[in-house]
Order: sequence, then structure tokens, then C-alpha cells
Amino acid sequence: MVDEETKAISVELREKEGLENNGFVQSEDTDEKETENASQEKLPEPCLLGVEPGAMQELSVQPYAGMPKEVLLQFSTQARYRITREILFWLIIASSLVLVAATIAIIALSPKCLGWWQVSPIYQIYPRSYKDTNKDGNGDFKGIQEKLNHIQNLNVKTIWITSFYKSALKDIGDGIEDFQDVDPMFGTMKDFENLLAAIHDKGFKVIMDLIPNHTGDMHKWFQLSRNRTGKYTDYYIWHDCAHINETTTPPNNWVSVFGNSSWQYDDERKQCYFHQFGKEQPDLNFWNPNVQEEIQEVIRFWLGKGIDGFSINDAKFLLEATHLRDEPQVNKSQNPDSISAYSELYHDYTTTQVGMHDIVRSFRHTMDKFSSEPGRYRFMGTGANNQESVEKTMMYYGTSFIQEADFPFNLLLMNIEELSGNGIFEKVDAWMKTMPQGKWPNWVVGGPNSARIASRFGKEYINVLNMLLLTLPGTPTTYYGEEIGMEDIPSQTAIFSERSPMQWDGSRHAGFTEGNSSWIPVNTDYPNINVDVQSTEWNSTLTMYQELGSLRANELLIQRGWMCYIWNDSNIFVYVRELDGLDQVFMMVLNFGMETTTDLQALDLDLPSKATIKLSTNFNNSGTVVNTKTIKTEKGEGLILEYRTSKPVHNQETFKENCFVAEKACYSSTFNLLYMYC
Repeated sequence: MVDEETKAISVELREKEGLENNGFVQSEDTDEKETENASQEKLPEPCLLGVEPGAMQELSVQPYAGMPKEVLLQFSTQARYRITREILFWLIIASSLVLVAATIAIIALSPKCLGWWQVSPIYQIYPRSYKDTNKDGNGDFKGIQEKLNHIQNLNVKTIWITSFYKSALKDIGDGIEDFQDVDPMFGTMKDFENLLAAIHDKGFKVIMDLIPNHTGDMHKWFQLSRNRTGKYTDYYIWHDCAHINETTTPPNNWVSVFGNSSWQYDDERKQCYFHQFGKEQPDLNFWNPNVQEEIQEVIRFWLGKGIDGFSINDAKFLLEATHLRDEPQVNKSQNPDSISAYSELYHDYTTTQVGMHDIVRSFRHTMDKFSSEPGRYRFMGTGANNQESVEKTMMYYGTSFIQEADFPFNLLLMNIEELSGNGIFEKVDAWMKTMPQGKWPNWVVGGPNSARIASRFGKEYINVLNMLLLTLPGTPTTYYGEEIGMEDIPSQTAIFSERSPMQWDGSRHAGFTEGNSSWIPVNTDYPNINVDVQSTEWNSTLTMYQELGSLRANELLIQRGWMCYIWNDSNIFVYVRELDGLDQVFMMVLNFGMETTTDLQALDLDLPSKATIKLSTNFNNSGTVVNTKTIKTEKGEGLILEYRTSKPVHNQETFKENCFVAEKACYSSTFNLLYMYC
């Protein structure tokens, strides 16, 4: 009964001139034909005095739900609907064009994003000394994996694991027996793969050593070469030499890096082979294309495993002159037969030969093939070690058209002999002024072949050198243990004293191993200098390193701003970090000498009279305000001052020669973004 009444009301509404439906839906029982006929009926035209019928329809008929297509079309042709629709259409088109144009402009004006190898410091680990998990006294892959949280707490995201290839270890890792296997001392290949996965799960990157110059004398290539087997015959550098009564007369006067002749007689082949380093490390013959392809295959193997980059060791030794002439003597009057030290010759024929950079670039080309995936850029650094020539080192950057290394590792600070403000300035200036435009700098202060900071210069300079390292432009590299101020083993007879086990806590063997002994003794100062102790001390070396790492990670000024050095003397080195578009400035006042007071107002820099100490190696001074006319620093103290100015140093003509920027960028406070053209 109710349904019949509903149908009647619906029909009645349709018959009443179709003015409004008010949301009622036509009955489902209505015949489709009847509906079609009803929709085609002419709407009633009520007649009112003084009003035209058409006008009446326009005035009185309102849109209603479910109205037929023909009625809808009548409304769509009315100006008020047509104009509104066209306005909306063109507004949408215009908005889309503006959005596309803005996107293109932002992309065009935005500076290149920094790569992962630029953003994070590099933390270098000597794996045998980091953490032992199987109680044999040797560090291993599982030990590194166990301590990843420590590395994360340093604000570090790039880990450099030094050589872990299968090796006889006569030279601690460089006498490689197999380029595609790990030494059992560190674990299995599966252990390494698990470590790699754990590192990547934390968002970290991993680089490893590539040692292409030589192999160990137990490598299968060398064994086949000394037997003159097939293509391996010329995998190494062989030459005839006289060998009478156990005495060898070498082909020339070439000397090994470790001293004495670089030629070694082989009883099996009855020839001498060439070795730039130890006699257990025969040099590969890179004039042989097969050798080059073998090393390319090594690169592909480890990149396929997931390695994010390489440090190419000893690249300058890859080629030697084929003419085998004697190298020139440094002292012309010296008896040629008495020459035995590497420093007694100019190494014109055994280093940096023509064609060497082509080989390194071929390594880069192979790595680039693995860099196509977003976020998977493969880094390449070179251990050039050209102490005698910064210019030669710069060649490893490549050219404007051909990329080589992302950077050659900068060992200038590591090789400094006397610590002073002037000495630090000279090393920094030498690199920055010689570096090709647009390239990225880097800084190294320690490593497995160099005495630790505390042992070289004294404990009082650990924090200030870490402050220098983490506030200079570019990528810093920290050798494990420097974050807590470890020292070399204090023994006259100890070898590799800078490679002593990492000091984790105050337990036996400093928490490095639960075994009975470690491969090399732990430093006796471990009860006071270890990670656990320093983690709870508010003014420890570890806390300072963490604060510096946090500052570097969070401040644009430190990441990619200008660096201008403004003062140096025997005690002090002062430089600022600035960024176009920001009035904020960080000024580093670093003391590498004795206690002193510095008047920076005398430099005519338009400095403010007051500045706030953002961070000090003397934690008690942090947050205080200093007078820039009388800045006092203690021996080994470092200050990071913060102030604001509308006249940055890099825009002042007097100091432009002392200002450098690697990846230029400008900051817009309006849009909170970086752009390229200032």
C-alpha cells in the first residue's frame, strides 16, 4: 500500500511542470518507454501577466536531481553556466602551466645534490683490530657488524674497510693470494655478505681497498707465470739477469720502496721479476691487456656483491718504463753501487708513467656501469701519495671532460711534521689553491701506516685536530680510535703500533676479544681511554667528536658553504664558513701552539664586536659570548664562533684570494631552498 502511494506521488510530481524533484528517484517499476516519452514531453509554459513564456521558464525552472539530458543541455547553453565553465577550464590550464614552469625553474636553478661520499665523513676500519667475536685474537666481519651502532652514533654513514683479501699477511694484507675471496681470519664470504647487508640496512655505504699493482708470490697467476704457462707468461715483469754464486746482478738500479734492489731472481724461471714493494709482492704487468681485464673483472666481482666504492691503492706504480734505464741519482756524486734507499733516486721511470691515468680512468668507466641505479653511485678514491708534488696528485681528479677519481686521498695533514698555526695553514692552502675548479676536497689525519694524532702531537691536540677535520670543506676521513683519542702502543719493539686493538671498555683486552690474547697487544691506557667510559663523560673526546659530527650533518654552512681563511700565525689558524643568502657565519679559531690572545678586529673585516661560542674543545666555554678584539685560546683549544653579518668575507675584495667553494649554492629564506645562481 505504501509503495503504491509513493508511485502516485512520484507521478504527480512529474506531471506538475517538473519544477523540482527534491531528491526523489523515479520508481523502478516505471516502464522505460514511458520514461523516455516523459523526458521528451514539452515542459508546461505557465503564463503570467507581463512575462514572456521563455523568460518564465528560465526564471522558474531550477536544476533538479535526475533531470533528463535534454533539460541539462538547455542549462549548459546559458551564459552564466558557460562562462563559469570556461573560466574554470582556463584557470586549470594556466595553473598547470605555472606548476610545470615552476618545477622546471626549480630544477634548473637548484645546485647539484651532494653525493653520499660528500655528505658523510668516512670512518676507516682496520678489520683485524676492530672487534673479535670468535676469541682467536683477530678482528672479524661479525665484530664490525656488532659495532655498527657505535659508528652510527658518530654521525658517520660511510665505512672504509681496509684490505681483507685472502693473503699470506707477510705485509698485513697486501700480498694477495686471491682477489675474489676473503681471508679466513675475518670469516667466510657469507659473513662478509651478512655484514654488507647489515651496513646497507642502516643506510650506510661501504668502500674497500683495491690493490691492483701487485699480487702475492703465492697467487696462482704468479705460479703459472713463473712456469711460462700460456697467457700468464707475461702477467708479471720478467727480465734476464745474471745470477752467479747466489749473487744477482739486476737489470738496472731501480730500488724498492722498502729499500734495496726491486729485482728478485727466481730459480724456477731463471729470470728476475720486478717488485716495487716487498719481494713477496711481484708487480703485475699492466702493459698486458689481459692483466687489465683481470683487474676489471675483480672490480665487477665486488661491485656485484654490493660494494659502494673503492680506494685504489698505489695507483702511481701501475706502469714502469719499458726501456729499463737507470733512474737518476739525487746525489750525483754518490757511488752508484752504494744506492739502496728509495729516497736516493728520482723515480722518473717507475712512477706516474704515460698511460697510467688511462688505466685508472678505465676503472672509473667500469664502475660507472654500476652507478645507473638511483642512490647507487659507486665511489672511487685513489691513494696517490705524491708527497713530492701536489700538482701530480691533482691529476687523479681527471679533467673537465673525463672523470677519474672522485678525489685522491689528501695525506698532507697526515704528513705534517711540526704542528703550528702556520703549518696547518700551509697544508690547507696548498690543497685548496691547487685543486681544479669544481672538484671536491678531502682531508685525512690518520691511517694504518701513520702514527696516531696523540702519539705524533700530544693528547692536548686531539680535539682541535678533529675540529679542523670536521669543519673544513670536503669529506673528512677518520681512522678508527681517533674518535676517543687512542695512542700508539708505547713500545720501542712493537710493529704496527698504530694498529692496536680498538678500546671498547675497561674489561680484559679492552673488550676487543674474550680470548686469551690479541694479535697485537692492547694499549695499557685502555681502562681510562675507551668507548664505554667516554660515552658517559660530558666533556670527553668521544662527546666532542659526536658534537662536531652533528654540527657538520645539520649545518649548511659546514656542508657546502664558502671557506675563507683570515688569519694564521705560529699558534692560531682562523677561517670562516659562509653561505650566500645566510647572514649566519661560523668562525673557527684553532690553536695549534701555545696559549694566546688574538685581535680579529684589527683585520678590517667589519666583524661584530661580540660573537657566541657555538662549540669549544673546552666544554665550559661553550655558549659564552666573547669580544672579537680579545679572543683568548688555550694550548690545543678550538673555538667555533657564531655571529651574523650582512658583509660576508667572501664578498670582500681584500680576502677573495683566500676564499674557496667546491659546490656553490645560495640559500633562499623565502622559499627555504638552495639555488645555484646567486
